[in-house]
This record gives sequence, structure tokens and C-alpha cells, in this order.
Amino acid sequence: MNTPIHHVTIGPDEDDTRLDRWLKRHYAGLTQGHVEKLCRTGQVRVDGARVKPSTRLTTGASVRVPPLPKIAEDPEERPRRQTNESASDRAFIRSIVLHEDDEIIALNKPAGLAVQGGTAMRRHVDGMLGLLQDGEHRPKLVHRLDKETSGVLVVAKTPAVSARLSKLFKERELDKVYWAVTVGVPVPQAGQIRSWMIKDSEAKGADKERMRRSGHGEKGAVHAITDYVTVTTAGQRAAWVALKPKTGRTHQLRFHMEEIGTSILGDDKYLTRREVPQGLASGLHLHARALILPRRSGRPLTITAPLPGHMKQTFATLGFLEQEAGKDPLEPFL
Repeated sequence: MNTPIHHVTIGPDEDDTRLDRWLKRHYAGLTQGHVEKLCRTGQVRVDGARVKPSTRLTTGASVRVPPLPKIAEDPEERPRRQTNESASDRAFIRSIVLHEDDEIIALNKPAGLAVQGGTAMRRHVDGMLGLLQDGEHRPKLVHRLDKETSGVLVVAKTPAVSARLSKLFKERELDKVYWAVTVGVPVPQAGQIRSWMIKDSEAKGADKERMRRSGHGEKGAVHAITDYVTVTTAGQRAAWVALKPKTGRTHQLRFHMEEIGTSILGDDKYLTRREVPQGLASGLHLHARALILPRRSGRPLTITAPLPGHMKQTFATLGFLEQEAGKDPLEPFL
């Protein structure tokens, strides 16, 4: 049974959404190939005109939708079925909310929890986002954190907010600050790291996502830039380092710390030959401490995540005091 031809008016919550994503969101079962054919043949139109799948929709636009197979559920409902919506999951995802307003929800992602699913990855943040839904739209991820990295993770409440935030992350029009404990002390103790990096095609198994140094012009290479400042040290055996990435590459901070000879404590992918201090907590010591988001009006929003338990333990063991970094997350870089 097919749906009749109908026209849908785009509301403000879906302003600036790509047409192909809008169609697949509202009509479950549509593939990208199907959407491209509908646009190519003129069956889908916006305000009466032919469009491409990449066309951005605007508030008030009228989308002509041709007869389509009627599907019982919205595709955004599928992730809900992929997780057990138990009371404990609901309580858990609510317990890690750092900030919520009309546009976003900021979470304090624990180390060890994946952001998205994968092979044998049944429990992840994305699978639980439906439990935070309080309106028409399911919250949507706008950036990622490695599974073993803790800290601030932001999700958008509407497609329009998702599009705007995704653009901010892509164009680096915001500030992210990470805290790390390194094996050894960086030399110099503050500076900027620039390098070309590429996925290591020879890495296998658990290291298959590992990055390696590359040369400019090598196919697939990306340029990565990180500002860093050593906040304090424990002799020469360890340091507390604040990191501010200027680009957003896979494993960038972990790769850059290895590049300067002071890998992040607990990192089993990017290791240096330095002796690892004994008697410290296990786990990757990399934490997304703060995110400073520009708003459409008013002052930027600063979201800060408290240290995870294993890093608190290491701070206490090494004598690091959080107040040494100042109240403003950007203070070490000023």
C-alpha cells in the first residue's frame, strides 16, 4: 500500500536540514539510491522546483512527496529497539546530563562507554539517546569521543540545531579543552604540535584504527594541529597537560602526545619507550574537560565535566590540584 502525494511544510526545527536526510528520517526504508532517483526524476520537489538530495531545506518550504511504500515506524525509532529501555538505562543516561536547554543536552560520557554501536557493541550512548527525547525529535550526536575518553559530549535536540552545531564543529568555531596525564614531561612544556597523519593500513585487530605519521601529499593524509600547555609536573615521571585541538582528527591528541615523546598514561595504542610510573590508576588518562559553544545571542556557553574517578585517583597520588588550572578552562592557554 502506497501513501498518496502530499506536501509537507518545513518547520523551524528542521531549518537547514539536507533533503536526503529529511526524507530518510520521515520515511523509513528509503535508501540513498532511492532518494537520488526520486530527485533525479523530479518526483520530489521543493516549492515546485527540481532539487538535489543535498538541497538544504528552509523554514516554510513545501516539499512534494510522491507515493511511497507506507512504513509503520519512523527510522529514528530503530535505535530505540537496539537498546533495552530499562529503568536502569533511563536512570543512567539522565545521571550523566551536565546541561540541558531548549537546543542541546550535554553529557559527561564515562570512559569505557562507546558513543556509537559497532560489532559486538550493544550498549552505547547513541542507542540510549531516545530515552532523553521530550519532544518530536530524537536527540542527535553532533561530534564523537573515543570509547576510552571521558568528558563533555553534546547532542542536539532538533535537526536545525544539529545542522548548526555540526557546522561549528566542522569549521572549528568553538573551543574544546582536554586534560591528560602524560608519561614524562613535554619538552618544551608548552607549544603547538603540527603534523600530517594517516590511518595505518598495516595495523590489525585492536590497532586497526591506529594513525601514523605521513608526509604532505600522501593520499589520505590529514593535517592536525594541537596547542598544549603543561599545567604541573610530578618530577620528570609524569605531567598534567591541557590540550586544545585546532583540528578534529581521529586519535589526534593521543597521536600528538606520542609524537613529542610523552604518550598519555594508559594509552595502549600510542606508546613511547619511557618508563610508565607505577602505582597509578589504570585506564586512559584523557578527559574532554570543557566545551565553549558560541550561542546565537549572548555570551558563549561553557560546559565543564568533572574528572572521572581514575583520573581523580591519579591526581591525588601525584599531588595535582585541579585549582592550579584556574576557573576558566582556557586560562592555561592565555
